[in-house]
Amino acid sequence: MADWTISFIERFGYLGIAFLMALENVFPPIPSEIIMPFAGFVAARGDLHPAGVVLAGTLGALAGTLPWYWLGWRIGRERLARWVKAHGRWFTLSPQELERAERWFQRHGGRAVFAGRLVPAVRSVISLPAGVARMPLAPFMVWSFAGSLLWTAALAALGFWLESHYERAAPYLNGATQAVLAVLVVSYVWRVLRFGRDSKP
Repeated sequence: MADWTISFIERFGYLGIAFLMALENVFPPIPSEIIMPFAGFVAARGDLHPAGVVLAGTLGALAGTLPWYWLGWRIGRERLARWVKAHGRWFTLSPQELERAERWFQRHGGRAVFAGRLVPAVRSVISLPAGVARMPLAPFMVWSFAGSLLWTAALAALGFWLESHYERAAPYLNGATQAVLAVLVVSYVWRVLRFGRDSKP
């Protein structure tokens, strides 16, 4: 997986980074915790510009927030709650979690969008209550951009560090990547199987 990700970024450059990050924010086949460090790794070797890597990752992440924002805006609170009740299991999103996200958004507004972009478990979900609340698009994009910029820059910086320690890290890259993916898959399956149980009285 490590070799594939690096090869994909080397082949498609900034557009590839943006594409992977946009896809990751909708439904992550590869998490940003893998994409951006390897993008930073490629930039540290001189194949891409560091600022371009961070900007591409940020713009891709920003684009990935829009489907969730649009979904919340389009269907509204009641229909969204029914949709989450019927299909939330597959996104490990319960009606109770949706309500908590909405209360958090109502309490903090734009700051909730900014902070949510820094938390892996809610990076995409925070766009839903923003859309439901009909938060104007411009402030939503500004707060989302700021949070995404900080997140992608931090991960890309990790990739720079990784490149300077490549000789020591290389034997472990694929194993570490597979371990991260395995943890994410197991966590997802566990949440799907446990879905709804923790909210029962």
